[in-house]
Amino acid sequence: MEESTKQAVNRAISTMRENLGEQLTVDDMARAAMFSKFHFTRIFQRTTGVSPGRFLSALRLQRAKQLLISTTLNVADISLRVGYNSVGTFSSRFTRSVGMSPTTYRRRAGYAPQIATDPEPAPLSEARVHGRIPSQPGRPNGPVFVGLFTDRIPEGRPVRCAVLPDGGYFHFDTVPPGTWYLLAQAVDTNAGGRPDEANRPIAVASEGPLTVAWNSDIRVDLDLQPIQSIDPPVLLALMDSRKLALARVAAEQQAAETPLSAAPVMITKLRESDRTAA
Repeated sequence: MEESTKQAVNRAISTMRENLGEQLTVDDMARAAMFSKFHFTRIFQRTTGVSPGRFLSALRLQRAKQLLISTTLNVADISLRVGYNSVGTFSSRFTRSVGMSPTTYRRRAGYAPQIATDPEPAPLSEARVHGRIPSQPGRPNGPVFVGLFTDRIPEGRPVRCAVLPDGGYFHFDTVPPGTWYLLAQAVDTNAGGRPDEANRPIAVASEGPLTVAWNSDIRVDLDLQPIQSIDPPVLLALMDSRKLALARVAAEQQAAETPLSAAPVMITKLRESDRTAA
């Protein structure tokens, strides 16, 4: 990517962040990037993977998530602050993208009790998507969420997902035929604070679109990198990675203390809990 193009897109994104409560148009963003509207739209889509309008909408919901858990503003005030004239429209879009209503998100301090996936169609396909996310020095220290989504922005219900203790291998069986995006995120569990707090170490990775046929076997290895301003925000509410890490440690300790003859049962239960958590 040319540096001048990246700088132009960053200027547009900075304009979005500084004016989330305003009714920005593509013309406004193009002026900030110093390009014509049509050229700007093309380079923005090529650089970020989504249109300027979709990126702006995601930034608004990301900011709403932050305000819900860091202020006492009511939902109506927050919706106005992030550019929505209708609190009903804001609430429905927030719920669809984040996985819970604004009031529930606030009550749960920004964390999801579990991550639901889309119902499996019948009959099940034989398609498989699998790969590896390696551990790397300097990467956020904690569990890694990985999922298959319909869009470049991680929002709504994934079709398949998993939570890995610290990277490693993942595999999704019976993946429905279609076009999917594989997205991963790691947040530093040692940083403390709330899930959408600014300046927390976050690493992300993505691959797609992946075209999955009825019996596809697709291998994708992901390389997590520090999140950049041009990366679309993760809107889906994720599980508390600190609690998840503690639960895994407790399960591993219990398995270690179990007699060898009972060990297979404990491993089966742990895998079942992984699927539920994911």
